[in-house]
Amino acid sequence: MIVVDVNILLSGLRSSLGASHVVLRAMVTGDIAFAISPAVALEYEDVLKRPGILGAHSSITSGDIDIVLDGLLKQAKLVSPSFRYRPILNDPKDELYIECALSAGATRIVSHDKHFRHPAMSGFGIVACLAADIATELRRRHQT
Repeated sequence: MIVVDVNILLSGLRSSLGASHVVLRAMVTGDIAFAISPAVALEYEDVLKRPGILGAHSSITSGDIDIVLDGLLKQAKLVSPSFRYRPILNDPKDELYIECALSAGATRIVSHDKHFRHPAMSGFGIVACLAADIATELRRRHQT
């Protein structure tokens, strides 16, 4: 079980060539177990619908983002954290991913942000990893 930072989704929507797109596709198709909390869902929507965030020449519309988010919510383990841990990370806004992971029993947070490698994370049994790590696991799984 993983929790995915919005920066992975953003990268996956911006380019179909990278590991982030592999992770996003696996999430939408149900090929990987992941969790979303209400706070994470709102963060996804807020960030992905910011004007210009996908690039000045992106053809992805707000409606397209809704379709992606609906697909993610259909595949996700939906959790509602009943506790808050603040602040652990250098960016307290990212605590919502830790709360989601703890509620879901997830062991990894997939992110490009280095602050998820904070020493306190291991105390919760959560490790940070990159989209490339997950993409490699997915490729290996499909080769066997």
